[in-house]
Amino acid sequence: MCNNNVAVIVDSTSTIPEGVIREYGMHVIPLTLVWGNETFLDGVDMSASEFYDRLRNDPVFPSTTQPSVAEFEEMYRRVGNEASDILVVTLSGELSGTLNSAVQAKSMMPDMNIEIIDTRTMSMAAGYVALAGAREAKAGGSLTACVEAARAANENVGVLVTLDSLEYLHRGGRIGGARKLLGGALNIKPILTVGDGIVQDAGKVRTRRKALKYLIDSVTEAVSGKSGVRLAGLHASSPDDAAFVLEECSAAVNAVETLMTELSPVVGAHVGPGGVGIAWSSG
Repeated sequence: MCNNNVAVIVDSTSTIPEGVIREYGMHVIPLTLVWGNETFLDGVDMSASEFYDRLRNDPVFPSTTQPSVAEFEEMYRRVGNEASDILVVTLSGELSGTLNSAVQAKSMMPDMNIEIIDTRTMSMAAGYVALAGAREAKAGGSLTACVEAARAANENVGVLVTLDSLEYLHRGGRIGGARKLLGGALNIKPILTVGDGIVQDAGKVRTRRKALKYLIDSVTEAVSGKSGVRLAGLHASSPDDAAFVLEECSAAVNAVETLMTELSPVVGAHVGPGGVGIAWSSG
């Protein structure tokens, strides 16, 4: 457990591996998965493997919801007992009400020193923003320094994901700028990214093999010539394909750090089983 002066809070959709969370003393506020009459805290009440098994077989489709204002208030109070300042990093405010809950809770606690960053992205792309702030906090940096580090990182992150189907993204209402892909969804493997805070079409191919190659080629191009490249393999119950993409990308760009993470149930509810992606950070 780190005794940082600045506490970093990140939401569960960042899917930062638990070991990394512990290493930097970060705090995770979970979103909620609603499945019929049941509710599950993301990454707490149901493992990713249990979730994907049920998603494949349950005719009831789950929905997701952001942390409440009260849940953020409780988190702020608890974390405030350990650190003098708080940095909150969330997924895009266009994709979730998480940011709004964080901001509302802050307004109700004027005596606390809290800074909030809307990353305008998601998954480990947002996670890398939080990690930049957490690394600065672990080094003893001030809240201002942590915010500056996180914002600088936010300019140099990205994420690409290929899905087996757009069905889950469409049913979850998060399809955004990729909506135009729906007409041919049965015959393509879509490649998606997050741009301007929403899910966007990044390409489409006809086979899984080509989709994985597209990820590798696109990430290699995106970070070409950049230093300090960090890569995260992402998957929704498809670890082998994610490991292949991560290994190929890492070799191509000489990554200084790699990690693998399974997308949490709240993210997986929109991605669906078989999703594979890669997130990156540079500089």
